[in-house]
Amino acid sequence: MWKSGVIALMAAAAFSPSFAQNDEFEKGMNTMWEVLWHQSGTPTRLVRWEQDLKVRVFGVDVARHRKSTLQALRNAADVAGVKVIDVSDQPDAAQQANVSIEITPDTALADNQPCETRLNFRTETRLDSVTMQMRTSEAWRCAYHESMHVMGVRGHPEGDTVLSYFAKSVDSLQPLDKAMLRAWYSPRARGGMTPFEVLPILADELVKIMPDKASAMKSRDAFLSRTVAEMREFADGRGDVPTIVKQSGKSSAEAIRYGRMEMSYFLGIAYQEGVTVKQDPNQAVQWLQRAASMGSRTAQARLGAGAFAQR
Repeated sequence: MWKSGVIALMAAAAFSPSFAQNDEFEKGMNTMWEVLWHQSGTPTRLVRWEQDLKVRVFGVDVARHRKSTLQALRNAADVAGVKVIDVSDQPDAAQQANVSIEITPDTALADNQPCETRLNFRTETRLDSVTMQMRTSEAWRCAYHESMHVMGVRGHPEGDTVLSYFAKSVDSLQPLDKAMLRAWYSPRARGGMTPFEVLPILADELVKIMPDKASAMKSRDAFLSRTVAEMREFADGRGDVPTIVKQSGKSSAEAIRYGRMEMSYFLGIAYQEGVTVKQDPNQAVQWLQRAASMGSRTAQARLGAGAFAQR
């Protein structure tokens, strides 16, 4: 009787609207966190455009793919509030373009990577230019995925997003994709933000698309607290990168070691600024010193300048 009662209660919980939303929100937050990681195993800073996109589409089968490729990029840029200008037909298109999209033959690129995007920036704050390549036979399923990368969103998270390696939909942006872009280009965001500075903005955009926002806010706070605890362990050498990063097969021991150094620095900034965590100058010094001892020049400079003092 007791056992059947417990099963009944669990079943009721599983089908209750609040339980379903909490589960959906948790999955969404995991996706938001994973998007802040490079597939090599390193957490990343926010980089984004601070200018219009001047796009050149060239290569093979351009007439076949140009319209759909530009539409995917425009859809992403519209959410972000960034203008897209097609300069493909201009005589000096190669010189004008800051986004170059090449449709390649199917014999180009690696078999396990039919499309790729490279972000170019002098400092990890603002995008200067981007190059994208897509095999002609794969352009239809690569366009939205790579357009998210063009906008500066670098990760390959698991979940309902076109950025996933196992995306359920590849022909339109998903609600999580739009939430990411709104966060990335929010007035609250700025180029160079650390993961702990960006994550609350991503979380707030996710809350906005949840039906029960009060419940989502509670789940948000619990997720942020748990993530900080997990990243303290990771930075200290006891924890690990997100599972999806390891499953990519592109993480490396060296990148993860560098990631631990970066995460130590990011924790130092979080405690110094009071973002995601309560401001704590002592914790800030501790994590900045750890990052500095691992070779972080930014941490060394911040410690040397006394920037860790409480404001």
